[in-house]
Amino acid sequence: MTQKNKILVAALNWGIGHATRCIPIIKALLKEGFQPIIASDGDALILLQQEFPKIKTYQLPAYNIQYAKNGNYLKLKLALQTPKIIAAIQKEQKQIQEIVKKENLKGIISDNRFGVYSTKIPSIYITHQVQVVSGITTEITTKIHQKIMKNFTEIWIPDYKEKPKLAGKLSENNPLKLTSRYIGVLSRFKAKKEKEKKKYAILVLLSGTEPQRSILEKKLINEFANQTQKVLFVRGIVTEKQTLSNTKHITFVNFLAQKKLEKAINQSDLVISRSGYSTIMDLAILQKKAFFIPTQGQTEQEYLAIHLQKLKIAPFASQAKFKLEDLQKIAAYSGFKKEIVQENKFPFAIFNQD
Repeated sequence: MTQKNKILVAALNWGIGHATRCIPIIKALLKEGFQPIIASDGDALILLQQEFPKIKTYQLPAYNIQYAKNGNYLKLKLALQTPKIIAAIQKEQKQIQEIVKKENLKGIISDNRFGVYSTKIPSIYITHQVQVVSGITTEITTKIHQKIMKNFTEIWIPDYKEKPKLAGKLSENNPLKLTSRYIGVLSRFKAKKEKEKKKYAILVLLSGTEPQRSILEKKLINEFANQTQKVLFVRGIVTEKQTLSNTKHITFVNFLAQKKLEKAINQSDLVISRSGYSTIMDLAILQKKAFFIPTQGQTEQEYLAIHLQKLKIAPFASQAKFKLEDLQKIAAYSGFKKEIVQENKFPFAIFNQD
């Protein structure tokens, strides 16, 4: 019996978006006859273990990034933690070399984990942020990120090759002197032709890091407290224990696995969410109407929200200024209407080379 080539798939634990977009990659590896091994930490690892209980996993060093309660201080707080993050990346790189040798890996796919690569085998880096938008420091952060990307064999960009790109200027690779490929919109969901019977007027899809996730949750609960429409809150907490009680009009769930979440989104008229790119790709696949509330201080999400508003796809509001009446703006926007043919032809052949 021929031994299957082992490929390590590692997701960044920054919310759960990087983990969810690794799901179609892992499924494609299985379909193509590879043996995927999963590596991550925190909620991202728990999610992938739940989705793929039979696949071997490794726990990588956590970056343990702490986030500011006031989003205006997010950049400063992240900057102060740089030495700690670098130390975690160095530990991560050391562990990866041990895993490469122990498992006899034939390849690595890293979704935004800086230390997950090897010079001995093909190492793929997945990112939509070829350009790192960070305000006045954009040029510096972009150069730093592109320097990190030089450690990898190829860069796979989850977006359209043609314009208008879903990620706008973030995924532009014109100045990138590296081997890069556009692999199309990457989503754990499947585009469906048939329409689901509507069950909810609004689905609130919470995600991201604390304390900002909880701040937005509390604000939205207060906004929806006195309305009568049926609302589903998917809290984005990877745990079995429920901590909020349902009301007459609002249903709370901590977390929904892939198929249940896909069905819930299809049963909803409108989705309110952060403008994280993985969420955007999911909503694009399902062709949904959306309203975005970017995480305060995360310039990437703020840029994406502005980009999609300019394309007349979806409106947005800041977390501080959002009011329920803002949802009336939806009527002037198309939603994600472009039908996406899901043909993510991953160039896995790179892992079969001797």
